[in-house]
Amino acid sequence: MSLLKRIEQGQGGAQPEGGAPGGDDSKSRIMSLQARRVVPPGVSAQKDTYTDLKTRVQNRLLSELDPSTDITRVNEVRGTIQELFEQVLAEENIVLSRPEKFRLFEQIAAEILGFGPLQPLLEDETITEVMVNGAKNIYIEQKGKIHRVPVSFESNEHVMRIIERIVAPLGRRIDESSPYVDARLPDGSRVNAVIPPISLVGPVITIRKFAKNPITIEQLMQFGTITPEALQFLKACVESRLNVVISGGTGSGKTTLLNILSQFIPADERIVTIENAAELQLRQEHVVTLESRPPNIEGRGEVTIRALVINALRMRPDRIIVGEIRDEAALDMLQAMNTGHDGSMTTLHSNGPRDTLSRLETMVMMAGMELPVRAIREQISSAIDLVVHQSRMRDGTRKVVNITEVTGMEGDIITMTDVFVFEQSGFEGGKVVGRLRPTGLRPKFMDKIEASGIHLPPSIFGIGERRRM
Repeated sequence: MSLLKRIEQGQGGAQPEGGAPGGDDSKSRIMSLQARRVVPPGVSAQKDTYTDLKTRVQNRLLSELDPSTDITRVNEVRGTIQELFEQVLAEENIVLSRPEKFRLFEQIAAEILGFGPLQPLLEDETITEVMVNGAKNIYIEQKGKIHRVPVSFESNEHVMRIIERIVAPLGRRIDESSPYVDARLPDGSRVNAVIPPISLVGPVITIRKFAKNPITIEQLMQFGTITPEALQFLKACVESRLNVVISGGTGSGKTTLLNILSQFIPADERIVTIENAAELQLRQEHVVTLESRPPNIEGRGEVTIRALVINALRMRPDRIIVGEIRDEAALDMLQAMNTGHDGSMTTLHSNGPRDTLSRLETMVMMAGMELPVRAIREQISSAIDLVVHQSRMRDGTRKVVNITEVTGMEGDIITMTDVFVFEQSGFEGGKVVGRLRPTGLRPKFMDKIEASGIHLPPSIFGIGERRRM
């Protein structure tokens, strides 16, 4: 039985928001760990399995660990555990090779301070996603490809302890009456957990990791996600306060691109961000971050994205950034864009620029206002200036494939014009070959950009190139 089976809910990992480190809380945690330690009966050093050995060493460490230790001070506690670990091995005459000793220590430290078997995967910066399909099946995404890794939990109960450790500090819950939850790790990585009876394969965890050092503009161009010309155009759009929707499929890099574009917002503007689980990493100083909240065990206390958007209008925002629009909050977001809150941005799941507007239309209808379809489309065409569509290609790379202007209405149809389109020229060596190219068309909102004092050369839109051809 692992240490996680003996840890109380929410111990280790992230410190609860607003909680004070140290003090009686840390003391009670250590005392609880010590009280719950299990000593396997009749285990001899010669006949120990690796699990038995790990359990024995953990038990000794817990018995020696000072109950007043503040386990939120990770570096200090790790040093203490290291000293006790060496002492326990020496006292019990346990002889291990250097690699075995390192592996045993890291696993025990992860059980006490981190997220158990997931800790090494979370610390590996080359891994972008971690997927747990029950106790014994763990997959990762690395360089855009999914691989199974030789890592496992001891049981489904072990997985549940890790899930509880993740969600408890955030004031969220997961149980049979509420069998799925969105959360985040201390570093901002997005977490989704689903448990039985909804999941038939045991507890499922999906972690979308965020780089410790956010992806820079230079890296985005180096990866081939976007061209310098397209990025210069988007920078001008953000600075001139155009309303932008970033669309794409799951894992296409929408949030990463939103983080990049948000860097272009002037530092003297007040920004309000609204998300289900706070993950945007804005670098400006004047940022207010709001997070939705699910209902409590009594079904009360829910705070929706829509309620936060409405409340944000009373907070004197210069910009409203919604992490993702997925329901009737779309109506209030459009209203905000149409009532003086220019420069707002959001993301949305869709298959293309045209589908983005169709989904917006559907989500507005979910608000139950019984608005005529034409009125909804007029709101959309008036509010949205630009749709940036991103796609995850079959080689695992993420690329901006459309930058499309919303030009207005013709009859009952919203009209759109592509400004940049990704042209794929081939597939070589397992890689998609192509480039995001301008269409040669000048956007209608260029007057607004130039009124902001920004002058883009015609070559950005490929106008000079088309004439030479």
